[in-house]
Amino acid sequence: MSRTAVIERSTKETKIKVELELDGSGESRIDTGIGFFDHMLDGFTRHGLFDLTAACQGDIQVDSHHTIEDMGIVLGTVIREALGDKKGIVRYGSCMLPMDETLAMCAIDLSGRPYLVFDAPFRGQMVGGMDTQMAHEFFYAISYAAGMNLHLKVLYGENDHHMMEALFKAFAKALDAATRFDPRITDVLSTKGAL
Repeated sequence: MSRTAVIERSTKETKIKVELELDGSGESRIDTGIGFFDHMLDGFTRHGLFDLTAACQGDIQVDSHHTIEDMGIVLGTVIREALGDKKGIVRYGSCMLPMDETLAMCAIDLSGRPYLVFDAPFRGQMVGGMDTQMAHEFFYAISYAAGMNLHLKVLYGENDHHMMEALFKAFAKALDAATRFDPRITDVLSTKGAL
């Protein structure tokens, strides 16, 4: 069973197409017009072992906000669609990820109920061409579009690049864990009988 989805979304601010294969090998083709954000999405793809094709034409002459937020909406939607009925998946995933002086944590519940807890003490306003405030907006959009309970925290760190990258990679590893199949789970892992 192939767990793939393709989503296209167009507004006056962005035009986006994303294709995701949950059971991939870490291959990516990404072009959002924001180099550092592309680097973060590439890290997400490689460390989650997803295959991701993502293209965005956004109003980056204004700033990075619309492009990054709308990519979160589309990526969250494509994750939800690729998961299908969620039968047999583990549902929960977590990761503690070190990157040099930084330690980041991510925990996920693919419950269908969106919620974001985000705690990252970035020191500067920008990393490359990406506003550090947009990390929160990106993950908020993913959590709500995917119906995902998502907790992200930088436990400690000094370098904004390391903190941002550790968050994206921890998210990838936690999502990979949560989307895996367990042969002991024959339906959905819920006392309600639905996710």
